[in-house]
Amino acid sequence: MRALLLAAVVLPLLGAAAALLPAPPGLRGSGPDQAVLRHGVTVTGVVLAATVVLALGFDHDNPGTMQAESDVSWIPALGIRLHFGVDGVSLPLLVLTALLTFLCALYSYFKMPAGPRPQAFVALLLVLECGTLATFAVLDLMLFFLAFEMVLIPMYFLIARWGGEGKAQAAWKFILYTLLGSVVMLLGLLAVGLNAEGGPTFDMVRLAEQHGAGLSHTTQLVAALAIGLGLAVKAPMWPLHSWLPDAHTAAPTVGSVLLAGVLLKMGTYGFVRILLPAVPEGAQTFAPYLAAFAVVGIIYGSLACLALARRGAKGDLKRLIAFSSVGHMGFVLLGIATLTHTGVNGALFANIAHGLITGLLFFLVGALKDRAGTTDLDALAGTSGAALYGKAPRFGGLVAFGAVASLGLPGLAGFWGELLALLGAFHPADALSRPAYLVFMALGAVGTLLTAAYMLVVVRRVCMGDPGEARPAPLPPLATVPDVRRYEYAAWTPLVVLTVLAGLWPAALLGLTDPAVQNLLPGVTR
Repeated sequence: MRALLLAAVVLPLLGAAAALLPAPPGLRGSGPDQAVLRHGVTVTGVVLAATVVLALGFDHDNPGTMQAESDVSWIPALGIRLHFGVDGVSLPLLVLTALLTFLCALYSYFKMPAGPRPQAFVALLLVLECGTLATFAVLDLMLFFLAFEMVLIPMYFLIARWGGEGKAQAAWKFILYTLLGSVVMLLGLLAVGLNAEGGPTFDMVRLAEQHGAGLSHTTQLVAALAIGLGLAVKAPMWPLHSWLPDAHTAAPTVGSVLLAGVLLKMGTYGFVRILLPAVPEGAQTFAPYLAAFAVVGIIYGSLACLALARRGAKGDLKRLIAFSSVGHMGFVLLGIATLTHTGVNGALFANIAHGLITGLLFFLVGALKDRAGTTDLDALAGTSGAALYGKAPRFGGLVAFGAVASLGLPGLAGFWGELLALLGAFHPADALSRPAYLVFMALGAVGTLLTAAYMLVVVRRVCMGDPGEARPAPLPPLATVPDVRRYEYAAWTPLVVLTVLAGLWPAALLGLTDPAVQNLLPGVTR
């Protein structure tokens, strides 16, 4: 188990280095470009297999305990250790990361985004996977920070080199926001580690067990604010979200899938793994503010999507899905801000559901742009009155499935996370103001209605068409849109199946997260 976890983290980095080397002549296939793309599929496939075997070998009777641990001193003078492990909180995120990266590599093998040669693309994809997996597997604050930063450079280049219109500005905005947030977060991590009870330590397990012992109230407030701001930028929390729509709109399809599917989860994971257990007094002080920002993000994201979806707005479908992420991640942050087992479990469930559903939606929107040449909603609505249902029924069905899953239809994965987050707000932690959280819950419930409204508008316009709208002349007619191809079935079917399974069998995921959450939040009764 220990070897599997380390292999899953290290193999992508080794694969990235190998991707930059010339392919052996016998393995080139039709050329070196095809060889390196096949190499990306192979490495990510092996990593996915390792995480699946890790999940199968995981002791599901004790998901609250840290498993597959390895702990070796790295920088003794600073007390930094190479400490890795996995529990019920991190295991689902490891598998989700490996799955989405493999599907992105598989999709890129058949549909490589326009840009430079694929050697650098594959290498950056694998470095991104290594950094993300390490973020969820490390148990040392400084290693967490290094892994957290490691993903920024590959994502920057994926946007800047293989992105679309406005890619340079979007990439710079992404890197500046996240770097500034990370600098502030580092100060908070140092404040926690250097002032820990019993001497300086950056061990996340030990800090969680101490539960703030040895840290003064002022230290906890400062650390919680600094760490929370850094994590909130990556989450993304309103009003620190403004880098997200530009980055998603400009990124290539696989960049958008990984950005929404796994990179946003790094921020919310940090709240649960580090901030809540290590600085509980600071978390309790700032929890109402986090909840308030979360519900503003829910309402704001939904209203922005409604504005983009209306007729004549020239709204971009990819940008709409990006704004929807602001709302969906608002539910995750609201669940965390309740400081209850119910709310935090809902947040972790919503994390996984959002990765599956929004990853699928970005795959679909990217494929739609490849077919129709645009993601402009007014153009996609067409004049036929049938649109995708009439021209590409299977593709239209998948778009409709992704939309209804995103709006939280009962029986699909998106429903349970939002429900548990709202239930957590109905009965927040005892130290929090219940009347205030009831208001937050009501606003969150309004957000679910607004989400249903804009998603149904998107389905009506894109899938059924809008006979009253005229398509601009330069755009190709939707009659030329082909239906789902075989490689697209291969890349998208796992996400559809897991969305259904998680919706019908939520206990499979909640059974992993709940014991781990109880260990991270001791003394909480619900």
